[in-house]
Amino acid sequence: MQRLLKTQALIFFGPPGAGKGTQAQAVAAVFDIPHISTGEMLREAVRRGTALGLAAKERMESGELVSDEVVSGIAAQRLEQPDCLRGFILDGFPRTIGQAEFLDQLLQEQGRGEPLVVYIHVEPCVLLKRLSGRRTCPVCGRIYNMYFNPPQRDEVCDVDGAALTVRADDREAAIRQRLDAYHVLTRPLLDYYRVRHQLWEVEGNRAPGEVAREITELVSRA
Repeated sequence: MQRLLKTQALIFFGPPGAGKGTQAQAVAAVFDIPHISTGEMLREAVRRGTALGLAAKERMESGELVSDEVVSGIAAQRLEQPDCLRGFILDGFPRTIGQAEFLDQLLQEQGRGEPLVVYIHVEPCVLLKRLSGRRTCPVCGRIYNMYFNPPQRDEVCDVDGAALTVRADDREAAIRQRLDAYHVLTRPLLDYYRVRHQLWEVEGNRAPGEVAREITELVSRA
């Protein structure tokens, strides 16, 4: 049975490996609303060839960060699409205080009210295992974790016997850089929403199903 959503704008935060994408997909299915990730949003704008999409493409191809103005403009266009009328979950946006202020103003203009921000907290040692233990089959795309969901044979896919691969950004040095960057960029945003009493923290060290149930109940009550 589909649940009703009281707060239309949901924002999921969490460090790399916290499972925010997994949780966003689960909660979005319960409430029948779209899960919008920044990466997918930018790729769609580029694919459609919009002016903002082309601006984003130019910055990404040159290795530069896409500006707040461009990202915010693409987000505004995405939230105007029909599937967002009943609500949505944002994953990866906003990423700066400027983007958060833009979103606040946009939601107010659209009459959607204040966002509900869910922060999935996971201990650093667990994050490191989740990310460094991740392995992918290059043939079927199946994902394993050597600590939590290992294959039957070490480093070999259960489905097709292919040797599993490790993403470059899942190596320990890269992981630590990603986590450091997250804390520098995202911590101010957490404080931004915390002082507005819009931030809810959820313990993410548990099984995904347990976390999803807690977030679903939280969103239902908000």
